[in-house]
Amino acid sequence: MTVLTVTARGQVTFRKDVLRHLGIRPGDMIEVDKLPNGTVALRAARPAGSIDGFVGLLAGKTTKIATIEEMNEAMAAGWAGDP
Repeated sequence: MTVLTVTARGQVTFRKDVLRHLGIRPGDMIEVDKLPNGTVALRAARPAGSIDGFVGLLAGKTTKIATIEEMNEAMAAGWAGDP
């Protein structure tokens, strides 16, 4: 367990090992969820994805090119819950 000290201004400094565990780097943001009984959950805030960030995400990861029929079959299987 890590114990942190609150400054007079209400600020807390997290230790590097805690930030590393959360995957947080300088300039990143932290999300804090207030939970019952005075507890909180925090995690690295990750920006919501956009179509621009998605397009080309898998480029160069494979040499296989799927046909429209193969894509439709894969989508239908995924929709039906088949792996």
